[in-house]
Amino acid sequence: MNLTTEHQQDVAVVRVQEARMMYPILSDFASTVTGLVQQGHRKLLIDLTPVTYVDSATIGCLMDLYRQVSAAGGEVKLSGVQRRVETMLTMTGAQNFIDVHPDAESALASFGA
Repeated sequence: MNLTTEHQQDVAVVRVQEARMMYPILSDFASTVTGLVQQGHRKLLIDLTPVTYVDSATIGCLMDLYRQVSAAGGEVKLSGVQRRVETMLTMTGAQNFIDVHPDAESALASFGA
C-alpha cells in the first residue's frame, strides 16, 4: 500500500495514497499505524483524501486501530473522507467512534496541534 507518514508537532499523520482501500493491501496500513502506537504516538490522523472506496475489511481495520489507540490512551481521527467512504462509515456506525474532519488542517486543529 502506498502510504506516507509525517509528524505535525505531536500528531502522527498517515496519508493513504490509494484510491481503494481493500482487504489484501490493508496489512501494510495496519502495520504502519500499529507501529506508530507501539513507538508511543498517541495522536494519529489518517488522511483519506484520495480514497474513493473502502470495503468492510477496511472498516473493521479502522475500528481495530481505534480500539488499539484508545486502549493506549490516544485518539485517532480521519480527514479528507470522500462521500462514498463517509456513507460506509455511517452505515457501519464507525463515525460514532472515530472523529471525521473535512481536511487535515481542521483535524490537526482539533488535536490542538
